[in-house]
Amino acid sequence: MSGEKSSLNVLQFYRTYMPESQGGVEEAIRQICIATGEHGVRHRVLTLARVDQVDIVERPEATVIRAPLQWEPASCSMGLALFRLYREHAQWADVIHIHYPWPFADLVHVLSAIDKPVVITYHSDILRQRYLEQAYRPLRTWFFSQVQRIIATSPDYMASSPVLQKLAAKCEVIPLGLSPDTYEPVQGSTLDSVRETYGEGFFLFVGVLRYYKGLHTLLEAAAKSGLPVVIAGAGPEEEWLRKRAQELDCSSVVFAGFVADEVRAALYTLCRAVVFPSFLRSEAFGVTLLEGQLYSRALISCDIGTGTSFVNKHGETGVVIPPEDPDALAEAMRQLDGNPELAERYGKAGRLRLDTVFSGERVGAEYARVYQSVVSPSLFDSEKSTVRVSE
Repeated sequence: MSGEKSSLNVLQFYRTYMPESQGGVEEAIRQICIATGEHGVRHRVLTLARVDQVDIVERPEATVIRAPLQWEPASCSMGLALFRLYREHAQWADVIHIHYPWPFADLVHVLSAIDKPVVITYHSDILRQRYLEQAYRPLRTWFFSQVQRIIATSPDYMASSPVLQKLAAKCEVIPLGLSPDTYEPVQGSTLDSVRETYGEGFFLFVGVLRYYKGLHTLLEAAAKSGLPVVIAGAGPEEEWLRKRAQELDCSSVVFAGFVADEVRAALYTLCRAVVFPSFLRSEAFGVTLLEGQLYSRALISCDIGTGTSFVNKHGETGVVIPPEDPDALAEAMRQLDGNPELAERYGKAGRLRLDTVFSGERVGAEYARVYQSVVSPSLFDSEKSTVRVSE
């Protein structure tokens, strides 16, 4: 099955997408589109954006249809044009692929009464809006009853999520992955420019600056260790984090803001290690960790019972520490800074793990199988597996 061309149309549905937003879920969608494209799958991405009217962006991996973003109550993006667009593009699709959590997507789907197979990639439980989650639960139950397959991104998250445990009969695990050839090589001029601006051997965070990313802990660890840190990204916590860095007198911390792809690649190339201090289960996987492995960088992450510790193996590809522990983080940073050979060994092991467990080729074959199987249930019944992950 993995070598066959499936010739299917798949509608990806998520609240944000490139080029407006470049978070981990957006990169995961991009990688799925590229990897399954090798199996004959054609993609459209239906999303919201800060646009005045519906527009279409042609990207290498997919046609992106962007509807105007109108409201964001409790961080739930909404736009009324999606109801019409969803019905329209669902008619084109053989399979609808929705990325969870996004409660508005549940509402759009159930009210549109579209009779097409639905695949869910379950990126995270809903944690912050617990009271709203209780009110939303009946809609979610109705929505999940209409879904054919639910994909967890790691065995760790599947085992620890109360929602996924109740839906185990519909679930399987397909990790997120990266195709190295989808990342441009670093140009020498860019590398020289980034080295001149930020130096090298620093500790790097890349991502959207959100509340669950644990950057307050990274700032405290930087203040304790005095080691250089570069924070690349923008987001809702940026202003508070900059103020906190001033309070802690973190002169070794540089906020790079949102950086272009070529600058990000140079930062990965020049850093000592990638630091990913997320401390809540909202961080279900961590595409940044995969990108660190792509560039053969050592990793530092927190043990939060999710896929982050599935990607980063303690003592093999990096260091795993307790969450919200600035002393432990500072010590891990000192360890890698003082032992470049260890950091290099972790980085090489990480790249091997990426190539064997999280390769784009593998992800593409697995998602192509899932798409074909929900279209042809008899084939699915013979191939179904709860967890398709090998170490």
